[in-house]
Amino acid sequence: MSEQKETPFVVALLAGGCAGTAVDVALFPIDTIKTRLQSPQGFMAAGGFKGVYNGLASAAAGSAPGAALFFSTYETSKNVLLKRFDEKYHSGCYMMASSAGEVAACLVRVPTENVKQKMQAGMYKSTMDAIRGINSTQGFSGYYVGYFTTVMREIPFSLIQFPIYEGLKKKWSNWQGHQVSPLQ
Repeated sequence: MSEQKETPFVVALLAGGCAGTAVDVALFPIDTIKTRLQSPQGFMAAGGFKGVYNGLASAAAGSAPGAALFFSTYETSKNVLLKRFDEKYHSGCYMMASSAGEVAACLVRVPTENVKQKMQAGMYKSTMDAIRGINSTQGFSGYYVGYFTTVMREIPFSLIQFPIYEGLKKKWSNWQGHQVSPLQ
């Protein structure tokens, strides 16, 4: 069971999109409360516990494509790297592939995060208001404020998570006698 079959691009794209959306919807209220606690105007002035789903539309609009972009980039990069390096270097391949995935995903994730956070903090009432506000005050570059910081925050987590994930997936495949499916 040492040979891994490649995950098809479309499967990685769809599975990543579904997973990203599910996580965002489930954790969105907690993220809203955290953002409001960090607001300079104070928790209650930023909205308190009211409207904890404000900004969910912009987050969901970015989470599916962001996660889909991450996993399709990760799987594609991983498949290319694994063919070029001996098995003893596979953990490094997973690290490089997950880093590439984060760089790609943040191209989608950061703009939607910026819109979402401004709405969570009570700066705008709707996604369209936030988009208009960013366009008029900062222009296109306003969507990418914090891009490099976000990438640098995400990569260390992925450097740990994906070699562990791939190692556990390999052990599970060996235990059950066949490869783990993308939906398993």
